[in-house]
Amino acid sequence: MDPRSKSVSVVVPTRNEAENIAKLVTEILANGDVIRQIVFVDGASTDGTRAVIDSIAGAVPIRFIEQERDKPGLAAAIMAGARAADGEFLLVMDADLSHPPQGIINLLGPLFADTADMVIGSRYVDGGSTPDWPLWRRSLSRAGAAIAYPLTHVHDSMSGFFGIRRSRLLDLAPPAVGFKIVFEAIIRGGAALRVREVPIVFRDRVRGRSKMSFGIALRFFIRWSIGLSRYVAQRLVGHREDRQVQAADNTDRGHANQ
Repeated sequence: MDPRSKSVSVVVPTRNEAENIAKLVTEILANGDVIRQIVFVDGASTDGTRAVIDSIAGAVPIRFIEQERDKPGLAAAIMAGARAADGEFLLVMDADLSHPPQGIINLLGPLFADTADMVIGSRYVDGGSTPDWPLWRRSLSRAGAAIAYPLTHVHDSMSGFFGIRRSRLLDLAPPAVGFKIVFEAIIRGGAALRVREVPIVFRDRVRGRSKMSFGIALRFFIRWSIGLSRYVAQRLVGHREDRQVQAADNTDRGHANQ
């Protein structure tokens, strides 16, 4: 398929990323005319992020959305951006340049070729890495991804760098509060969702202040582990109830045939 016939909206959640916006936009647009627009969804920045975005918006296809205060969080920002976007495909990435903009084309290729429904920029397949991370952060992240692997068969379901057809994400409608949005989409899509991982090198930010610390990462890992355990328990209960209903139906049919 001719990539020129495709259109992509890049969805970027932001909060206090003024120092990274200009460079990020330049590197995103270097991917060519396939990028129809960049949708920034801002979560109450106080560092002039909006002013920087507004100063660029006249020259490039940019849309700015203020995230609803009663719907905080990264997943809610992504879904707000998806609803506002007008591209056929969505490319979701962070604003701090940790996700490599030059890797966008690698994510879009399988979508354009219709060999995948979701493509994840993965830190944990061959060729992927997190070279700037301290051991504690790498260990917690790898452990969180490993916990989810039996349910997803994906090595990096905690990734925030992914591409998907816009209509497909809206149909899946992963909840705006809960697990990582990639994980939720994979679970909701089931076997019908063709998922592919491509390697990325995830680097720590150069500009701006990092929002990650050991305490934050540990709290997230604990919440993720507890939430995932509850999810698995709910699924087991659901399967048990389904079997009980099926057994009851079979019993009723047996009595009816006597």
